Amino acid sequence: MADTPAPLAGAQDEVAELLSDLIRIDTTNTGSTATSAGERAAAEWVAGKLDEAGIGSQIFESERGRASLVARIPGADRSRPALLVHGHLDVVPADPAEWSVHPFSGEERDGYIWGRGAVDMKDMDAMVLALVRDWARTGVRPPRDIVLAYVADEEAGGTLGAHFLVDEHPDLFEGCTEAISEVGGFSITVRDDLRLYLVQTAEKGLAWMRLTAAGKPGHGSMLHDDNAVTRLCEAVARVGAHRFPLTLTSPMRQFIAAVEDAYGVEIDPAEPEVALARLGSISRMIGAALRNTANPTMLDAGYKANVIPGTASATVDGRFLYGQEDEFERQLVALIGEGVQREWLVHDQAVETTFDGPLVDQMVTALKAEDDGARPVPFTMSGGTDAKSFQRLGMRCFGFSPLRLPADLDFASLFHGIDERVPVESLRFGVRVLDRFLRHC
Repeated sequence: MADTPAPLAGAQDEVAELLSDLIRIDTTNTGSTATSAGERAAAEWVAGKLDEAGIGSQIFESERGRASLVARIPGADRSRPALLVHGHLDVVPADPAEWSVHPFSGEERDGYIWGRGAVDMKDMDAMVLALVRDWARTGVRPPRDIVLAYVADEEAGGTLGAHFLVDEHPDLFEGCTEAISEVGGFSITVRDDLRLYLVQTAEKGLAWMRLTAAGKPGHGSMLHDDNAVTRLCEAVARVGAHRFPLTLTSPMRQFIAAVEDAYGVEIDPAEPEVALARLGSISRMIGAALRNTANPTMLDAGYKANVIPGTASATVDGRFLYGQEDEFERQLVALIGEGVQREWLVHDQAVETTFDGPLVDQMVTALKAEDDGARPVPFTMSGGTDAKSFQRLGMRCFGFSPLRLPADLDFASLFHGIDERVPVESLRFGVRVLDRFLRHC
């Protein structure tokens, strides 16, 4: 491994502390502004840290307290297209009773920083913040403009964050043709001398929906053949039990080829999950990127044990692959059936780009410079990110939040999971990779 450039000592030394401080700002996003908290405080905290380094920024609110921050760092060649580096400030809820540490403590223990947001995605927020502060202290200027965006509301679809900025303030991203953010750049250990680094080049579309069934209300002791709860449950059971057909998109074909080569196995394209299980817990994330999915998540019906309600509703988390939106819709209509109404809660596009070009070349170079066993590969993420918003401005979007992870860490389970944490050494590695990448991109 190459020696760490001396100017990065400050960034590596402070990145863990920055992450801990940011985790301590509870930015829980419940999906409702009335019960969400902390995004304004977090944006102001980031603004203060940037201001200390002489970097100006602006804060924008879509609703009271739902704040996002944008800053632009001038590059050496301002005629070149700019690069957007974006991260979200909000996190999903966490129940302290379920955790080994308080989820908003930002505690450092056993070489890890613990807390809600440690991997989703305040780690990237802190790495970028540590790096640009170090650049400002040491006089480093990137080769082209870098636009930083720390946004609200990503965990609820981004309507009050990235969507708002793109719709109301597109001028902030003038000249940006490419973007990086979560979820990608993390390692999967194949053996001591080989690690696959998954770079996100695609993500599934969002189709969060509410299903509502109507029926004839009445007394629970009588016979009823028009029960809204029964009708809804039958539809929900069909949707939840259905396994959508396998669909291999271009990024996942490339990913499977890389796994075949790395592990020396042949993967049956008709049943790739069997072989991909050797990837451990990450195989759940990978498996979900091989097909459309629809998972029931919430039910709501009735108000008393002996009263049959007139309506019943359910929430379903649907995700569709790039190029599969129409087919997903057709399959969904057939599964839901008659007598159940559907409304979209959040509906947003799938995103895909190719794993090539100078930006990708620089990702590969930066990873290999810090880990000579690195083999970067593209993949499709099963979830969604704010790339959906920024892609609307014509940007090529990648998930590149570099982390070299311990081989035994169940990384996939930490996203929205209990005891979310990230290794301090992984943060330091990420700072070094981002520095090499952003200095030459």
